[in-house]
Amino acid sequence: MPAIVVVGCQWGDEGKARVVDVLAEKADLIIRYQGGHNAGHTVVIDDQEFVMHLIPSGILRPGKINIIGNGVVVDPAALIAEIEHLTSRGIEVEGHLFVSKNAHLIMPYHRLLEKQSEESGNSTRIGTTLKGIGPAYVDKMARIGIRLIDLYYREVFEEKLTQNLKLKNEIFHKVFGMPEFDQEKILKDYREYAKKIESYVADTVMIIHQALEGGENLLFEGAQGTLLDVDFGTYPFVTSSHPTGGGVCSGTGIPPTKIDRIIGVVKAYTTRVGEGPLPTEFSKELGDAIRTKGREYGASTGRPRRCGWFDAVIVRHAVRVNGIEDLAVTHLDILDRMETINICVGYRYQGKVYSEFPYELQVLERGEPVYQQLPGWLENTAGITDYQQLPQKAKDYLERISWLTGTKIFMITTGRKRPETIFLKSLDELFQPVRR
Repeated sequence: MPAIVVVGCQWGDEGKARVVDVLAEKADLIIRYQGGHNAGHTVVIDDQEFVMHLIPSGILRPGKINIIGNGVVVDPAALIAEIEHLTSRGIEVEGHLFVSKNAHLIMPYHRLLEKQSEESGNSTRIGTTLKGIGPAYVDKMARIGIRLIDLYYREVFEEKLTQNLKLKNEIFHKVFGMPEFDQEKILKDYREYAKKIESYVADTVMIIHQALEGGENLLFEGAQGTLLDVDFGTYPFVTSSHPTGGGVCSGTGIPPTKIDRIIGVVKAYTTRVGEGPLPTEFSKELGDAIRTKGREYGASTGRPRRCGWFDAVIVRHAVRVNGIEDLAVTHLDILDRMETINICVGYRYQGKVYSEFPYELQVLERGEPVYQQLPGWLENTAGITDYQQLPQKAKDYLERISWLTGTKIFMITTGRKRPETIFLKSLDELFQPVRR
């Protein structure tokens, strides 16, 4: 009955979906616990690429149960489109996906509010995907949000929508000089959405606890990464929820005493999408080269990712706040042609070296990275599946990452496809319950 959580240790896009897809082979339930359809999780099976946004990556494993937890904010139109797309490609979704009736809805006014906030010039530009995620979480915290279950109680939904539009329409009209939302159109659209997804809506807390009692294997996945956590990330350039392991309990209803292991995922280098600090960012020439080789473009938006050297400071911070012991390293092969490779071990700012993660944004934005330099291996690692076949200098690099972050590497990816993976610990070992 092990429960395993997979979290990103950088700014997202670490390759969590690939790790979840591998681990899902041994899992019975795969559960998403936060975020929205702003995340893009890419898995390559044979020569087919699948990109999930809301639905857990485990949906690609036949026979598995997949859950969208209460901590996720759901745009029903996006969910329907994703279900239809996967179904059209031969993936069996009906009967294998359940969505928490407590999940909050993204409404049309959430998307427009986010767009106006990002483009008005009156506030800090975060670089969001403009999908309404942040404003939906704002309404949830303000206790005026609309939940998925509300769609199935006509009077409740109408009353909540009426109250929301009184406030939102006033903002759009008086602040932005924009036309008001048509309540009847929203009611009509969302009633249609409700019909299409009704068979997926469930008490997911009960499903999870029944699985725990039945001794099944549970696997939890988040969106984004630790450095985008609203509390522990590079605030305010963060997401609106908790991608860290702490978000699992509030986002799904599993008690912390039932979680056995939290696994971290990192790239062999560092990437980030959107605004905010990236202390180890490459020069434009090197950044363009790595971006091209690593296909570093957002799966949801297509935006180019910023790329930089591996930052051991932020990963050590992620390891600490998540309680990570086991680490997966992805995209190792992208560094095959580097003559020298840098690892950031601190930031120098105003005469002081910060060797641990600084919450002061100015240190991350203006600090000079302190690097340890290692020789590159200048050999091909693509497709290698045996650790012993890796070049010694590649092993040295991985061992340095392990030592600097205080973790044990259990998995390394050397390509985009499922078989292009090195395991240093078996899946059976990972799914052994931890004895407390």
